[in-house]
Amino acid sequence: MDQRHPLTDGALDAAADTFERLRPRLFGIAYRVLGSVSEAEDVVQDVWVRWQDTDRSAVRDHGAFLARIATRLAINVAGSARVRREAYVGPWLPEPVDTGVDPQVGAERGEALELAVLLVLERLNPVERAAYVLREAFDYGYDEIADMLQLSQANTRQVVSRARKRLSAERREPVDPSRHRRLLEAFVAAARHGDVTALEQVLSADVVAYADGNGMRGVARLEITGAGRVARITAFAQKFFPGAEYGVVDANGQPCLLLVRDGAAVALVSATVGPDGIDGLYWVLAPEKLRAYERSARRGAGRP
Repeated sequence: MDQRHPLTDGALDAAADTFERLRPRLFGIAYRVLGSVSEAEDVVQDVWVRWQDTDRSAVRDHGAFLARIATRLAINVAGSARVRREAYVGPWLPEPVDTGVDPQVGAERGEALELAVLLVLERLNPVERAAYVLREAFDYGYDEIADMLQLSQANTRQVVSRARKRLSAERREPVDPSRHRRLLEAFVAAARHGDVTALEQVLSADVVAYADGNGMRGVARLEITGAGRVARITAFAQKFFPGAEYGVVDANGQPCLLLVRDGAAVALVSATVGPDGIDGLYWVLAPEKLRAYERSARRGAGRP
């Protein structure tokens, strides 16, 4: 049975200091499992409430304890989120997060952060997703992950191995970051001027574009394939967002195109790159997801 532990001012300050130090990691875990800034923020807030009510004198490792709570809460939320996403209008893409201030969002390394990888992670069940994230992004030991997920170590190793195999079969091979940036900058320049020919030159022949507008009028509800069609749709952004400013920002550990109009983000585009050019475009257009991105930018800069 849970018992509340009244806090003195000094105890509350100590609890808050510990929590704030670990908050980036807790957010990073929840975000990777959920692919949602807003849902991850809710998980972190719930962890804080539970942390206040915990007998912290009995907790030997505060970081592991809080990570365990965040992981279990995120798994629970992921189960209900899957049901909600089945009713989503058009392609569902993860909510982008600003990584200009914290390039790894609290992780040991930037694994499982790119939008395309988060989208592949969605095809795993929540436990597989959490196990992969804890191991590959945060470098937890199998014994620690087993404790967090309430599995045996042998089962934990199998879950992580299964997740790795599924991701390696579906995700693209990484390319040189400088080449990625050069192609994206060329894409931005061509898109800014609505130059269809120049756009086709930086796109692979079998490029696929996804647009997440959650039912927005004028936004494609199916994948768009082929360099010619994707180039024409991209060039149309000039008319869809008249007067928008085009710029490159760091989102999800990669350079991305951000369109801003009247001081507010109206589109964020992430790209994946293959041997023949840009082979995947992920257009985040849903206003609520762009607002979540802007909140992540303020949080990283220490602004409310």
